[in-house]
Amino acid sequence: MPSQILPISIKHPQSSIGSPTSVSAADTLLLKTEIIDDPATSLLISSSFDDETSLSIKPLLPRTSSFNGTSAKASSLYQHRRRQTASDNSLSSLSDYNGRRHSVGEDVGHAAEETLMVTRLSLKLLKYLGVGYRWIARFLALNCYTLLLFPGFVQVGYNYFFSSQIRRGIVFGDQPRNRLDLYLPKNSNGPKPVIAFVTGGAWIIGYKAWGCLLGQQLSERDIIVACIDYRNFPQGTMSDMVKDASQGISFVCNNIAEYGGDPSRIYLMGQSAGAHIAACALLEQAIKEAGEGESTTWSVSQIKAYFGLSGGYNLFDLVGYFHSRGLYRSIFLSIMEGEQSLQRFSPEVVVQDPNIRNAVLLLPPIVLFHGTADYSIPPDASKNFGDTLQRVGVRAETILYEGKTHTDLFVQDPMRGGKDQMFEDLLTIIHANDADALSKDAVAPPRRRLVPEFMLQLARSVSPF
Repeated sequence: MPSQILPISIKHPQSSIGSPTSVSAADTLLLKTEIIDDPATSLLISSSFDDETSLSIKPLLPRTSSFNGTSAKASSLYQHRRRQTASDNSLSSLSDYNGRRHSVGEDVGHAAEETLMVTRLSLKLLKYLGVGYRWIARFLALNCYTLLLFPGFVQVGYNYFFSSQIRRGIVFGDQPRNRLDLYLPKNSNGPKPVIAFVTGGAWIIGYKAWGCLLGQQLSERDIIVACIDYRNFPQGTMSDMVKDASQGISFVCNNIAEYGGDPSRIYLMGQSAGAHIAACALLEQAIKEAGEGESTTWSVSQIKAYFGLSGGYNLFDLVGYFHSRGLYRSIFLSIMEGEQSLQRFSPEVVVQDPNIRNAVLLLPPIVLFHGTADYSIPPDASKNFGDTLQRVGVRAETILYEGKTHTDLFVQDPMRGGKDQMFEDLLTIIHANDADALSKDAVAPPRRRLVPEFMLQLARSVSPF
């Protein structure tokens, strides 16, 4: 891939230290460092351009050293506040509350690091995507969609950062995105069933926090949820995503007992692109186990069932469809490591290979959920995969929800509160052999509404997914 050349204009400092157009040597060094971190990017710096074409470079945060020398009073006030802050910090460090603030500070710092990383990757991704009208339209639709559901996102986000029942950012591998979030029930009596969940995001914007709404609601029903993060494109391609997901599943299988989980009741679940990634990881693990001499850190036999929510499992059927929806063929093939890899990453095709018959028979029961009004991934994707699995001898079931879209099942319906059919079906399967859990489910209070109905309906109409 040819490297990019980014022209950056830097204006020479003026005589006044407080000039808003001046750029310090430290600023230049910081800028160089940030860009050079990406090995695929070359840096070209020009020290003189016309005023019309020069870039005004502003720091993200105001630097305390960039104030006018005549503002002695402001300097004195700054020093006073600095001493006062240091004093307050010294006192607060003696309390337990400061430890909690430090923990939140670490979370915010980690979030800032990930935001910076995502920003870099987003800029790199623009090279692949271009700026066509479809992407502009989807970007605007996404902003409208987010704004309409913002009241719900705020409530879920607050709980995500401040709930004592959520363990965020547990490391399971050596890659930056090898982290997972654990959602733990308040009731700690006895080992709990566990769902290892792989979030969606079109293989490009997946993130572990996307599963926080599902995780919070399932933990209220005494189910532990582990939301597994993974590298996204262009940070990684499909084999990297499958590897990360497999490592996360391995961590859950081998360590969940320490968090109150039942190792004999572990379920694997994925949504959208996450359903595809999880299915590939499960099938790849089965093939390893059926082979000879393959070393594995977890076993397919440890997975009680697989749940696929709104997933796609035959890439040959989807590549053209995604192209018409704006995920262009060239980008999609780059994510999937070329056209020659489509078969390898198509679970529906792989399970029909007679050479891996023994591996296919190792697969756990598979349940596929899909909405009939899903226009992001057609419902036939789940239906065809379910039929294929049954033909090759795997216990499989496809459950279709009439009139439900790609985001209805995962976002709007949970935010609506009350009864959610997909959620209830999931609970029925997980609690099938637990009479006490089923009785508790029967008398559980209805989930509260997070967003007014009219805003949910508007969000549904503008959803870009």
